[in-house]
Amino acid sequence: MTFQLKKAIREQVNLIITLAGGTGSGKTVSAMRLATGLSGGKRFAVIDTENGRALHHADNFDFDCGQLRAPFSPMAYMEAIEAADAAGYPVIIVDSASHEHAGEGGLLDMHEAELERLAGSDYKRREQCKMTAWIRPKGDHRRFVQKLLQVKAHLILCFRAESKIEVVKEDGKMKVVPKKSLVGLDGWVPICEKNLPFEATASFLLIADQPGIPHPIKLPDVLKPYFPPGKPIDEEAGRRVAAWAAGATDKPDTAAIEQAFKALGWESDAIDKTVGKPIAEWTPADVNIARTAYRKATAQKQATI
Repeated sequence: MTFQLKKAIREQVNLIITLAGGTGSGKTVSAMRLATGLSGGKRFAVIDTENGRALHHADNFDFDCGQLRAPFSPMAYMEAIEAADAAGYPVIIVDSASHEHAGEGGLLDMHEAELERLAGSDYKRREQCKMTAWIRPKGDHRRFVQKLLQVKAHLILCFRAESKIEVVKEDGKMKVVPKKSLVGLDGWVPICEKNLPFEATASFLLIADQPGIPHPIKLPDVLKPYFPPGKPIDEEAGRRVAAWAAGATDKPDTAAIEQAFKALGWESDAIDKTVGKPIAEWTPADVNIARTAYRKATAQKQATI
Protein backbone atom coordinates (compact mmCIF):
# COMPACT_ATOMS: atom_id res chain seq x y z
CA MET A 1 0.00 0.00 0.00
CA THR A 2 1.36 3.42 -0.99
CA PHE A 3 1.05 6.17 1.60
CA GLN A 4 -0.46 9.30 0.07
CA LEU A 5 -0.79 12.93 1.11
CA LYS A 6 -3.22 15.56 -0.16
CA LYS A 7 -4.11 19.14 0.64
CA ALA A 8 -5.79 19.45 4.03
CA ILE A 9 -9.39 20.59 3.80
CA ARG A 10 -11.72 20.81 6.78
CA GLU A 11 -14.71 18.67 5.85
CA GLN A 12 -16.83 16.07 7.65
CA VAL A 13 -14.94 16.53 10.92
CA ASN A 14 -16.37 14.18 13.53
CA LEU A 15 -16.72 15.86 16.91
CA ILE A 16 -16.38 14.45 20.41
CA ILE A 17 -17.78 16.82 23.03
CA THR A 18 -17.84 16.05 26.75
CA LEU A 19 -20.15 17.66 29.31
CA ALA A 20 -19.47 17.05 32.99
CA GLY A 21 -21.49 18.26 35.94
CA GLY A 22 -23.11 17.44 39.25
CA THR A 23 -26.82 17.12 39.99
CA GLY A 24 -28.79 20.08 38.69
CA SER A 25 -26.04 21.38 36.39
CA GLY A 26 -28.12 20.82 33.25
CA LYS A 27 -25.78 18.42 31.47
CA THR A 28 -28.48 16.10 30.05
CA VAL A 29 -30.70 18.89 28.70
CA SER A 30 -27.63 20.73 27.39
CA ALA A 31 -26.48 17.56 25.62
CA MET A 32 -29.89 17.13 23.99
CA ARG A 33 -30.11 20.77 22.90
CA LEU A 34 -26.61 20.52 21.44
CA ALA A 35 -27.48 17.21 19.72
CA THR A 36 -30.65 18.72 18.22
CA GLY A 37 -28.57 21.41 16.54
CA LEU A 38 -25.75 19.07 15.53
CA SER A 39 -28.17 16.60 13.94
CA GLY A 40 -29.82 19.22 11.74
CA GLY A 41 -33.25 18.25 13.00
CA LYS A 42 -32.74 14.51 12.43
CA ARG A 43 -33.38 12.01 15.21
CA PHE A 44 -30.34 11.32 17.37
CA ALA A 45 -29.43 8.38 19.61
CA VAL A 46 -29.09 8.27 23.39
CA ILE A 47 -27.25 5.46 25.18
CA ASP A 48 -28.77 5.58 28.66
CA THR A 49 -26.94 3.98 31.59
CA GLU A 50 -29.24 5.43 34.26
CA ASN A 51 -32.27 3.16 34.10
CA GLY A 52 -34.31 5.15 31.60
CA ARG A 53 -33.68 8.63 32.99
CA ALA A 54 -33.18 9.97 29.46
CA LEU A 55 -36.83 9.14 28.73
CA HIS A 56 -37.86 11.97 31.05
CA HIS A 57 -37.00 14.29 28.16
CA ALA A 58 -38.80 12.35 25.41
CA ASP A 59 -41.59 14.95 25.13
CA ASN A 60 -39.14 17.75 24.41
CA PHE A 61 -36.58 16.14 22.09
CA ASP A 62 -36.68 13.73 19.15
CA PHE A 63 -34.39 10.77 19.87
CA ASP A 64 -34.14 7.00 20.01
CA CYS A 65 -32.98 5.50 23.30
CA GLY A 66 -31.16 2.30 24.20
CA GLN A 67 -30.53 1.04 27.72
CA LEU A 68 -26.99 0.01 28.65
CA ARG A 69 -26.86 -2.04 31.86
CA ALA A 70 -24.10 -3.42 34.08
CA PRO A 71 -21.41 -4.54 33.73
CA PHE A 72 -20.28 -1.15 32.42
CA SER A 73 -16.99 -2.30 30.91
CA PRO A 74 -15.20 -0.32 28.19
CA MET A 75 -16.09 -3.10 25.77
CA ALA A 76 -19.81 -2.82 26.62
CA TYR A 77 -19.74 0.90 25.90
CA MET A 78 -17.83 0.27 22.71
CA GLU A 79 -20.40 -2.25 21.45
CA ALA A 80 -23.32 0.10 22.22
CA ILE A 81 -21.65 3.03 20.43
CA GLU A 82 -20.74 0.81 17.45
CA ALA A 83 -24.39 -0.30 17.17
CA ALA A 84 -25.68 3.29 17.21
CA ASP A 85 -23.06 4.38 14.70
CA ALA A 86 -23.84 1.47 12.36
CA ALA A 87 -27.53 2.46 12.50
CA GLY A 88 -26.60 5.81 10.93
CA TYR A 89 -27.53 8.27 13.67
CA PRO A 90 -25.86 11.67 13.06
CA VAL A 91 -25.32 12.24 16.79
CA ILE A 92 -24.86 9.84 19.70
CA ILE A 93 -25.24 10.92 23.34
CA VAL A 94 -23.82 8.68 26.07
CA ASP A 95 -25.39 9.51 29.42
CA SER A 96 -23.60 8.71 31.57
CA ALA A 97 -20.09 7.77 30.48
CA SER A 98 -18.89 7.94 34.11
CA HIS A 99 -19.97 4.33 34.66
CA GLU A 100 -17.13 3.20 32.37
CA HIS A 101 -14.79 4.38 35.12
CA ALA A 102 -16.65 4.07 38.42
CA GLY A 103 -19.78 2.02 37.68
CA GLU A 104 -20.43 -1.66 38.32
CA GLY A 105 -18.00 -3.59 36.12
CA GLY A 106 -16.16 -0.40 35.13
CA LEU A 107 -12.43 0.31 35.29
CA LEU A 108 -12.20 0.47 39.07
CA ASP A 109 -14.08 -2.82 39.46
CA MET A 110 -11.96 -4.42 36.73
CA HIS A 111 -8.81 -3.34 38.58
CA GLU A 112 -10.10 -4.80 41.83
CA ALA A 113 -11.00 -8.10 40.10
CA GLU A 114 -7.51 -8.33 38.60
CA LEU A 115 -5.98 -7.57 42.00
CA GLU A 116 -8.07 -10.32 43.56
CA ARG A 117 -6.99 -12.75 40.84
CA LEU A 118 -3.31 -11.92 41.23
CA ALA A 119 -3.02 -11.61 45.00
CA GLY A 120 -6.22 -12.71 46.69
CA SER A 121 -6.32 -11.50 50.29
CA ASP A 122 -2.53 -11.35 50.67
CA TYR A 123 -2.14 -7.65 51.62
CA LYS A 124 1.58 -7.49 50.93
CA ARG A 125 1.20 -9.08 47.51
CA ARG A 126 -1.78 -6.82 46.71
CA GLU A 127 0.45 -3.79 47.27
CA GLN A 128 3.05 -5.29 44.94
CA CYS A 129 0.49 -6.06 42.23
CA LYS A 130 -1.44 -2.76 42.18
CA MET A 131 0.27 -1.45 39.05
CA THR A 132 0.21 -4.82 37.28
CA ALA A 133 -3.52 -5.12 37.92
CA TRP A 134 -4.12 -2.00 35.81
CA ILE A 135 -2.70 -3.56 32.62
CA ARG A 136 -5.92 -5.20 31.44
CA PRO A 137 -8.37 -2.41 32.46
CA LYS A 138 -6.20 0.28 30.88
CA GLY A 139 -5.74 -1.81 27.75
CA ASP A 140 -9.51 -2.13 27.35
CA HIS A 141 -9.90 1.61 28.01
CA ARG A 142 -7.36 2.44 25.30
CA ARG A 143 -9.29 0.32 22.81
CA PHE A 144 -12.48 2.10 23.87
CA VAL A 145 -10.88 5.52 23.26
CA GLN A 146 -9.58 4.40 19.86
CA LYS A 147 -13.12 3.38 18.93
CA LEU A 148 -14.45 6.80 19.98
CA LEU A 149 -11.97 8.44 17.62
CA GLN A 150 -13.19 6.31 14.70
CA VAL A 151 -16.94 6.84 15.08
CA LYS A 152 -18.61 8.55 12.12
CA ALA A 153 -21.31 10.25 14.18
CA HIS A 154 -20.78 13.26 16.41
CA LEU A 155 -20.41 12.06 20.01
CA ILE A 156 -21.55 13.79 23.19
CA LEU A 157 -20.31 12.13 26.37
CA CYS A 158 -21.95 13.15 29.65
CA PHE A 159 -19.98 12.66 32.87
CA ARG A 160 -21.04 13.05 36.44
CA ALA A 161 -18.84 15.36 38.49
CA GLU A 162 -18.05 15.28 42.18
CA SER A 163 -16.80 17.89 44.61
CA LYS A 164 -13.29 17.20 45.91
CA ILE A 165 -11.15 18.96 48.49
CA GLU A 166 -7.50 18.95 49.45
CA VAL A 167 -5.53 20.10 52.49
CA VAL A 168 -2.86 22.71 51.83
CA LYS A 169 -0.51 24.71 54.01
CA GLU A 170 -0.95 28.49 53.94
CA ASP A 171 0.92 30.90 56.22
CA GLY A 172 2.05 28.00 58.36
CA LYS A 173 -1.51 26.69 58.86
CA MET A 174 -3.31 23.74 57.32
CA LYS A 175 -6.35 24.72 55.29
CA VAL A 176 -9.06 22.76 53.47
CA VAL A 177 -9.64 24.13 49.94
CA PRO A 178 -11.37 22.96 46.74
CA LYS A 179 -9.11 20.54 44.89
CA LYS A 180 -7.25 21.99 41.92
CA SER A 181 -7.39 19.92 38.76
CA LEU A 182 -6.67 20.40 35.06
CA VAL A 183 -10.13 19.00 34.30
CA GLY A 184 -12.03 20.64 37.16
CA LEU A 185 -13.39 23.95 38.42
CA ASP A 186 -13.78 25.12 42.03
CA GLY A 187 -13.22 21.57 43.24
CA TRP A 188 -15.69 19.93 40.84
CA VAL A 189 -13.97 17.09 38.95
CA PRO A 190 -15.45 14.82 36.23
CA ILE A 191 -15.83 11.15 37.20
CA CYS A 192 -13.88 9.48 34.42
CA GLU A 193 -10.43 8.28 33.47
CA LYS A 194 -8.21 11.32 34.03
CA ASN A 195 -7.10 11.77 30.41
CA LEU A 196 -10.45 11.16 28.70
CA PRO A 197 -11.64 14.82 28.60
CA PHE A 198 -8.49 15.71 26.64
CA GLU A 199 -9.25 13.08 23.98
CA ALA A 200 -12.35 15.07 23.06
CA THR A 201 -12.62 17.89 20.55
CA ALA A 202 -14.03 20.08 23.31
CA SER A 203 -14.75 19.45 26.98
CA PHE A 204 -16.90 21.50 29.35
CA LEU A 205 -17.81 21.54 33.04
CA LEU A 206 -21.31 22.62 34.09
CA ILE A 207 -22.19 23.70 37.62
CA ALA A 208 -25.53 23.82 39.44
CA ASP A 209 -25.20 27.55 40.21
CA GLN A 210 -25.24 28.28 36.46
CA PRO A 211 -27.14 25.39 34.81
CA GLY A 212 -26.31 24.83 31.16
CA ILE A 213 -23.53 27.41 31.01
CA PRO A 214 -20.30 25.77 29.83
CA HIS A 215 -17.00 26.32 31.60
CA PRO A 216 -14.26 25.13 29.22
CA ILE A 217 -11.87 22.36 30.22
CA LYS A 218 -10.59 22.08 26.65
CA LEU A 219 -11.81 24.41 23.91
CA PRO A 220 -9.83 25.05 20.71
CA ASP A 221 -9.68 28.65 19.50
CA VAL A 222 -11.62 27.77 16.35
CA LEU A 223 -14.63 26.69 18.44
CA LYS A 224 -14.61 29.54 20.98
CA PRO A 225 -16.97 31.76 18.95
CA TYR A 226 -19.65 29.05 19.17
CA PHE A 227 -19.51 28.79 22.96
CA PRO A 228 -19.33 32.40 24.21
CA PRO A 229 -18.75 32.92 27.95
CA GLY A 230 -21.90 33.12 30.04
CA LYS A 231 -24.26 31.79 27.36
CA PRO A 232 -26.02 28.42 27.86
CA ILE A 233 -25.42 25.62 25.38
CA ASP A 234 -28.33 25.58 22.92
CA GLU A 235 -29.48 24.32 19.54
CA GLU A 236 -27.91 27.25 17.72
CA ALA A 237 -24.48 26.33 19.11
CA GLY A 238 -25.03 22.83 17.75
CA ARG A 239 -26.05 24.10 14.31
CA ARG A 240 -23.04 26.40 14.05
CA VAL A 241 -20.58 23.77 15.21
CA ALA A 242 -22.10 21.24 12.78
CA ALA A 243 -21.69 23.72 9.92
CA TRP A 244 -18.07 24.31 10.91
CA ALA A 245 -17.43 20.54 11.09
CA ALA A 246 -18.95 20.13 7.61
CA GLY A 247 -16.52 22.70 6.21
CA ALA A 248 -18.45 25.97 6.37
CA THR A 249 -16.55 29.15 7.12
CA ASP A 250 -18.10 31.83 9.25
CA LYS A 251 -17.39 35.33 7.97
CA PRO A 252 -16.87 37.33 11.15
CA ASP A 253 -17.88 40.96 11.53
CA THR A 254 -14.50 42.67 11.39
CA ALA A 255 -15.77 46.24 11.13
CA ALA A 256 -15.64 46.96 14.87
CA ILE A 257 -12.09 45.70 15.40
CA GLU A 258 -10.89 47.49 12.23
CA GLN A 259 -12.44 50.75 13.44
CA ALA A 260 -10.85 50.31 16.88
CA PHE A 261 -7.38 49.86 15.36
CA LYS A 262 -7.83 52.89 13.13
CA ALA A 263 -8.79 54.94 16.17
CA LEU A 264 -5.29 54.17 17.43
CA GLY A 265 -3.88 55.55 14.20
CA TRP A 266 -3.16 52.20 12.54
CA GLU A 267 -3.17 51.85 8.75
CA SER A 268 -4.79 48.88 6.98
CA ASP A 269 -1.45 47.20 6.26
CA ALA A 270 -0.52 47.27 9.95
CA ILE A 271 -3.92 45.82 10.90
CA ASP A 272 -3.48 42.97 8.39
CA LYS A 273 -0.08 42.14 9.91
CA THR A 274 -1.58 41.43 13.35
CA VAL A 275 -2.85 38.15 11.90
CA GLY A 276 -0.67 37.79 8.82
CA LYS A 277 -3.36 38.06 6.16
CA PRO A 278 -5.82 40.62 4.78
CA ILE A 279 -8.69 41.47 7.09
CA ALA A 280 -11.18 40.27 4.45
CA GLU A 281 -9.82 36.73 4.92
CA TRP A 282 -10.01 36.68 8.72
CA THR A 283 -11.76 33.82 10.48
CA PRO A 284 -13.37 34.04 13.95
CA ALA A 285 -10.12 32.69 15.40
CA ASP A 286 -8.19 35.45 13.59
CA VAL A 287 -10.49 38.06 15.14
CA ASN A 288 -9.60 36.69 18.59
CA ILE A 289 -5.89 37.06 17.75
CA ALA A 290 -6.47 40.62 16.55
CA ARG A 291 -8.38 41.50 19.71
CA THR A 292 -5.42 40.33 21.79
CA ALA A 293 -3.10 42.47 19.67
CA TYR A 294 -5.45 45.45 20.08
CA ARG A 295 -5.47 45.08 23.88
CA LYS A 296 -1.65 45.02 23.91
CA ALA A 297 -1.46 48.06 21.62
CA THR A 298 -3.92 49.95 23.82
CA ALA A 299 -1.95 49.12 26.96
CA GLN A 300 1.30 50.24 25.33
CA LYS A 301 -0.25 53.54 24.22
CA GLN A 302 -1.60 54.24 27.71
CA ALA A 303 1.82 53.45 29.20
CA THR A 304 3.42 56.16 27.08
CA ILE A 305 0.92 58.85 28.05
